[in-house]
Amino acid sequence: MRILVIEDETTLNRNICDALLAEKFVVERAYDGFLAERLLKKEKFDCVVMDINLPKKNGYDLCKDYRQYNNHTPVLMLTAFDELEDKIKGFDSGADDYLTKPFFMKELTMRINSLLKRSQSQSDNNVSELIIASDIIIHTAQKKVKRQNQEIQLTPREYQILVKLCQHQGEIISKNELIKEIWRSSLDLNTNTIEVYVNFLRNKIDKPFGKNSIKTKIGYGYYLDVE
Repeated sequence: MRILVIEDETTLNRNICDALLAEKFVVERAYDGFLAERLLKKEKFDCVVMDINLPKKNGYDLCKDYRQYNNHTPVLMLTAFDELEDKIKGFDSGADDYLTKPFFMKELTMRINSLLKRSQSQSDNNVSELIIASDIIIHTAQKKVKRQNQEIQLTPREYQILVKLCQHQGEIISKNELIKEIWRSSLDLNTNTIEVYVNFLRNKIDKPFGKNSIKTKIGYGYYLDVE
C-alpha cells in the first residue's frame, strides 16, 4: 500500500512517515500543495494524508481539484482546527476522514487502515455496476450519478449518502446509521453534519428537477421516496 503524506511541518512529516513505514506501508512525502499536486497527477496512491494549511496551495483546494480526476482514493485531512464548519468544509472538498492535531500516531494508522478497508469494500461492491431508483441512475464503477439523463456532480460524502438511500428505497435510515457506515472512524461527528449533507444533496438531486425524493421522518431519519 502506497501512502502520500502532505505536511509542511518537517518534524511532523518525518514522524508520520516513520510511523507508516513501521506499519510496512510504502511512503512518499510532499511539503507544499504544488509539489503534492504534481505527485497526485503523476503517481497512484492507496491513501493520501493531507494537511489543510499547506504553502502554495491549501488542502481544501488541493483535495477539491484531486476529486476532479480521482474520486476513489481515500483522503485523510489533518488540521489544527476542531470546528464543525471546518470539518464540513473538509468533507465537502472531498476528504474521507478528518484528524485534529495533536494526535497519536496509533490513531492515525488505525484511521488509515479503516479507510483502506472501506475503499477495498466499496471497490468490491462496484461489480453491481448500476443502482436504479426511478429516474435516478448511479453508475457505481465510475461513481457517476444521473437524473432524467442529466449528470449530477456530487462530493464523495453526498454520493455515499445517496447510494445508501437508493440501495434501501423506502426504508428509513437513521442519522447515526449514516455516520457509522459512511464516516466510520469519525465518530466524534454529530447529527448536524448529516443534516447539512442531506441539505446539500437535496439541492442537487431534488431541487433542480422539481422533486421531493429525499424525505425526513422526524425523530427517525431519512428515506428515499421516488414513487
